[in-house]
Amino acid sequence: MIEEIQISDLGVIGETTLELGPGFTVVTGETGAGKTMIVTALGLLLGARADAGSVRRGASSAVVEGRWHVPEHDAVAERVEDAGGAVEDGELILTRTVSAEGRSRATVGGRSAPVAVLGELADQLVTVHGQSDQIRLTSATAQRAALDGFGGPALERALQRYVTAYDAWQQHAGELETLTRDRDDRVAEAERLRAASDEIEAADPQPGEDTELAERAERLGNLEELRLSAGLAHEALSSESLDGVHDVVGLVESARRAIERVAGSDAELQPVLEQLTELGIQATEASASLSSYLGSLEPDAGHDLELINERRALLAGLTRKYGDTIDDVIAYGQRASDRLLELDGDDDRIATLQQAVEQDLQALESAGATLTTARTKAANDLAKRVTAELKTLAMAGASLVVEVSDAGEYRRHGRDQVSILLQPHSGTDPRPISKGASGGELSRVMLAIEVVMAGTTTVPTFVFDEVDAGVGGAAAIEIGRRLAKLAERTQVIVVTHLAQVAAFANNHLNVVKDASGAVTSSSVRRLEGEDRLQEMARLLSGLGDSASGIEHARELLDVAGQKA
Repeated sequence: MIEEIQISDLGVIGETTLELGPGFTVVTGETGAGKTMIVTALGLLLGARADAGSVRRGASSAVVEGRWHVPEHDAVAERVEDAGGAVEDGELILTRTVSAEGRSRATVGGRSAPVAVLGELADQLVTVHGQSDQIRLTSATAQRAALDGFGGPALERALQRYVTAYDAWQQHAGELETLTRDRDDRVAEAERLRAASDEIEAADPQPGEDTELAERAERLGNLEELRLSAGLAHEALSSESLDGVHDVVGLVESARRAIERVAGSDAELQPVLEQLTELGIQATEASASLSSYLGSLEPDAGHDLELINERRALLAGLTRKYGDTIDDVIAYGQRASDRLLELDGDDDRIATLQQAVEQDLQALESAGATLTTARTKAANDLAKRVTAELKTLAMAGASLVVEVSDAGEYRRHGRDQVSILLQPHSGTDPRPISKGASGGELSRVMLAIEVVMAGTTTVPTFVFDEVDAGVGGAAAIEIGRRLAKLAERTQVIVVTHLAQVAAFANNHLNVVKDASGAVTSSSVRRLEGEDRLQEMARLLSGLGDSASGIEHARELLDVAGQKA
């Protein structure tokens, strides 16, 4: 809901504030006073194109600021936050500045933002019905959405059932199309993976085998040098020859016995004796280890080395194709096996999907038929009720026609094409509502639609500019009554020149013109009591102090159920 609009230097308006609030607000004023500038100001706040000609003569810029009350966690607040702004305590402030050179700036929730953001917020904040700008229900999408909202819970359930069936059909059909389209590629992929899997399975590589074989090859390639060095070391530690050469074990044992004989005479030799004993043990163990090592050296190293190199070459071929290491090759083989199971099941999967698509299509056709029936019923009801409203709005010969036709294909919203048409007179062909009526008639058509659909709309504010053009008398009273009815559910702002309409408003704003030299400035004031009576008398007779006009105005207020 719009709480307040502040306007500075826009057209003939110098500086003014419009206090709006809930319910039905009417704006009146003399011709040329600037009533249209109020709609222009609102349009700027909603992202309309800026015009340097709208800046008041002599001013550097025009500024419009609007203060809205919005829920803090709805779609509007989320979009404001996305733009960097904020909704504080349920209050949203939008600002638009237009320079005399035509440059335009916008702020959303206290932060600068592209003007396009205002346009995005407009659809959720305000619906404008003007003589030349009917922006609601002009697109096929908006007309279908409006009919669906009007249809109530029954149509909503039918639509949900249809959407569920459509999504299932699309998913299975998409999978089937992918499998069928890529069948040749998947067959080639299966052949490639099967060859790889067979090759890896035949080689049967083991984890870490390439590293182990490399170590064995290194050992066998240096076997003679290993045997010679180990033999010399063993001979030095524990010689088995009879040439009298002393080995390490023997020498250490001789030293140990020599110290052992005298260790009792000097305590300082005791640690030395222990060291020699330990050294003898270590030398004996090292000799035994070398002896075991010499015994383990393969007698037929050349043949073993040849076999190992052949195995290494085989594994190297696998790593060139399937991974950097044997572990990578093993992992590749496992993935290939898993993928083959999936690819080999394509035929069964295709058959299953074909059956699922057929079943989905049957369910979709059934849900689509139910949805069309629900929409057709809602369309007939909407057309009947709006046509009845038109008869009370000085359009007795006009009829609203809501057509539900076959769009020729299933889409996510259904198979239906919804068109809202106007038949201006009996015997004429229905035409799109934007082409079947004049500006004033179009506003009345939209008013009739909005009144009928008031319970289903989510737009919090409606603005009507000259909705009463071309009517008067009893028809004008009916227009005012229906605007008041619409205002029971949403905020309604109307620019009018008819007292019959103004009488039904709970908030009457008057645009006052003050001529001073060559510059005309206008401001807005709220009317109550005698001031309101005089303005309504002026609207009726052109004279604000006419006794008969004032009496007539008082009668209108009584008709509208308001006190003067």
